[in-house]
Amino acid sequence: MTDLVLIKKINEHTVEVSLNRPNKLNALTKPMWKKLGTTFRDFAKKKNKHLRCIIIRGAGGKSFSPGNDIGEFEKSRSNSKQAKKYGIFLHGALTAIQECPVPTIALIEGLCVGGGFEIAACCDLRICGTSSRFGVPIKRLGLTMAPRELQALLQLVGRSVTMEILLEGKIFNAKEAYEKGMVNRVVPDQDVQQEAYATAERICEGAPLVARWHKAFAEQLIPNIKITDKLNNLGYKCYDTEDFQIGYKSFLSKTKPKFKNK
Repeated sequence: MTDLVLIKKINEHTVEVSLNRPNKLNALTKPMWKKLGTTFRDFAKKKNKHLRCIIIRGAGGKSFSPGNDIGEFEKSRSNSKQAKKYGIFLHGALTAIQECPVPTIALIEGLCVGGGFEIAACCDLRICGTSSRFGVPIKRLGLTMAPRELQALLQLVGRSVTMEILLEGKIFNAKEAYEKGMVNRVVPDQDVQQEAYATAERICEGAPLVARWHKAFAEQLIPNIKITDKLNNLGYKCYDTEDFQIGYKSFLSKTKPKFKNK
């Protein structure tokens, strides 16, 4: 079986983590979320103190990730009980990326949507190409973004832009994403890897402990309201609605959903 998450050593201080389902544009699955979580928790250990930068990208050059594989929903996320179990891996991975002491860069080519954008939002820097696209159009699926996922987005772009992203469900081009603070830098498509690698090199040239301290300072200084399990569990109630069944089945059949508000 092909590794769904690849780890490549770029040099002594930098590694590259690739979401590896290029035939599916790197759509995310439960095994991928699980592997991402274990990978980043491992990077955070003392044995990896030589690491100074981690680059995350999607394999194939066409897509960072379009989000979760909707085809997986019927067996793995068809109700709130299943979704809660799935969430252990999804939230675990996002937390591991966000709390990793090593500076992180999202190298974004093509689509960066849904769970893909959530991964990018948890990174320290985001560099994309001019043809990249961003958004979280989960309203069309009858889904909510659980509070533990929503927190990273709020910290990145604030409440107003977060509400624009979620309530309208539109897909933003690279220029719009830059203007709204969703990405740090937009470069020609053919230069994304080069720019991301150059950025990693600049990070690695600095004192590594200083970079880690700056990450720790920022994490403590950003308003960080504690999310209770009770609040986060409300994010799973949508999986028990009729609208969710309508939403994801409409997505799979490529038809427009007709929600019933129940």
